[in-house]
Amino acid sequence: MPKKLDEIKVKEVMTEDPITVKPSEDVVFAFEKLMKHKISALPVEDNGKLLGIVTATDLGHNLILDNYKLGTTVEQVMVKDVATIAPEETLKDAIDKMYQYGQDDGIINQLVVLEDDKIVGIISDGDIIKVLKEL
Repeated sequence: MPKKLDEIKVKEVMTEDPITVKPSEDVVFAFEKLMKHKISALPVEDNGKLLGIVTATDLGHNLILDNYKLGTTVEQVMVKDVATIAPEETLKDAIDKMYQYGQDDGIINQLVVLEDDKIVGIISDGDIIKVLKEL
C-alpha cells in the first residue's frame, strides 16, 4: 500500500547537498549557475550557515530589466527570511510551509532543509509532485 504525505519524510525526497552560492558572488554569476544546473533557487551560505536565498525568477527578472548596477552581489539582493524545514518533517509539513511562507504570493517553490543549523538539502514543489505522481 502506498505511503501518505504525512508518512513520507522530507529526507526521502529532498536533493542532498544542494548547490549554493556565497554572499559575495556577483548576481550575474549566480544567475548563470542557476541556468547551468537548471535549478530554481540557490541558498546563500557562508561556511554552511544559511544567510539567505536567491531565485532564478527574481534574478532573471531584475537582470532583464537592468535593475542591478555592475558588480551587484548576491548579499545585496538575497531574501533573508528563508523558509526552512527539517529532514525528519513530512511532505505534508513541507506543503503546509510552502503555503504558509507564500502568503499573498501563493506558494513558494522550495524549502531549504536544515539540520543543526546546517544546510543538508533542498526540497522543491517539483520533488513533491514527482512523489504525488507515484502515489
